[in-house]
Amino acid sequence: MRLQGKNAIVTGAGQGFGLAIAQTFAAEGARVACLDRNGETAQAAASAIGGGAIALVCDVSKRAEVEAAGARAIQALGRVDILVNNAGTSHRNRPMLEVDEAEFDHVFAVNVKSIFLMAHALVPHMRAAGGVILNIGSTAGLRPRAGLTWYNGTKGAVHLITKSMAAELAPDRIRVCALAPVAGETPLLPMFLGADTPEKRDAFLKGVPLGRLSTPQDVANAALFLASDEAEFLTGVVLEVDGGRCI
Repeated sequence: MRLQGKNAIVTGAGQGFGLAIAQTFAAEGARVACLDRNGETAQAAASAIGGGAIALVCDVSKRAEVEAAGARAIQALGRVDILVNNAGTSHRNRPMLEVDEAEFDHVFAVNVKSIFLMAHALVPHMRAAGGVILNIGSTAGLRPRAGLTWYNGTKGAVHLITKSMAAELAPDRIRVCALAPVAGETPLLPMFLGADTPEKRDAFLKGVPLGRLSTPQDVANAALFLASDEAEFLTGVVLEVDGGRCI
């Protein structure tokens, strides 16, 4: 039980990578707060996990909602040891000038501003006992593909913010790392591909040496390692979970 006695918040925990991370953390002994903007999926995740898991409804791009969710988590869990900033979105794969300003603002608010807001809500609390912050980046921030320019930019920001946070928070015994998954079987996949067709998938997979997409469990396994004491000397790491995509 690698997370026995730990308490974690996972954003975007209602589906995809976030749900798998929440389930895996709970199976390894953590009590988990499943945060999602959709209350029904957050509650369904918490109910399925059991073991004292709680549901939090929050739009991670809204300061007031993040502050309220952070306070509720601290009150319910008593202490937050692990924060996983997983919630994310994308614009559909298409030429960069076809993405409008509203889409651009939304993608940056969910993927980047959310980390800023969650830090303000949780870091002052975490400083008392240390902890771990995991940010979910992407291979898009390391080896970008055409058609996802603005999304790629958000994930590059996530990676650099992770390293800077790690340097600044190390004296507080807060480790900060990121995961960079290749695209996976999640609800965002059609957005990344533009259209989810066999031809699009085949073209995408040609760039992945191990020949498949990531799975939520691949990402959850990597998150578990970085959140555990086994990784106690790792901070500022951007771990590629990509089947060799970034080689």
